[in-house]
Amino acid sequence: MLKVGDKLPSCVLYEWIDTENDGCSIGPKAIDLQAELANKTIALFGLPGAFTPTCSASHVPGFLELHDQLKAAGIDEIWCLSVNDAFVMGAWAKDQKTGSKVRMLADGSAAFAKATGLTLDLTDKGLGLRSSRYSMVVKNGIVNLLNLESGGELKVSDAQTLLKGIKAV
Repeated sequence: MLKVGDKLPSCVLYEWIDTENDGCSIGPKAIDLQAELANKTIALFGLPGAFTPTCSASHVPGFLELHDQLKAAGIDEIWCLSVNDAFVMGAWAKDQKTGSKVRMLADGSAAFAKATGLTLDLTDKGLGLRSSRYSMVVKNGIVNLLNLESGGELKVSDAQTLLKGIKAV
């Protein structure tokens, strides 16, 4: 299981990219995790699924609401990661109006979730293997702060708790 001080694994995530040209979409773009993390401080939060109640009503909106405060605290980018495909994450980004505030990244095959041990098995609910709910601060690929939920709760991985943790360090 991932812990503070660990380096995030090498893997490829996907991001839906839109373009302003005649409303045509570019589509899913492969994101080399290690290349994207270089020389950046990232607030990364993972959650069980796009369009799910807690994720849509509380988790993502909290990070949108505290975007400016997180940036002022030294965060370069905010990323949301879920075991969904890039098409779903792109549609969810539009629904949540994340714009340039939160990058919505797809871990469609759960490669990141499995490599970090941050998985949540929701097979009995018909959802299969998903991401655990967590938030973390990653500096140049190294985990500096990690808030991991028990089950699918939202008690310690919210934006406010992450911001308090950043300020406490």
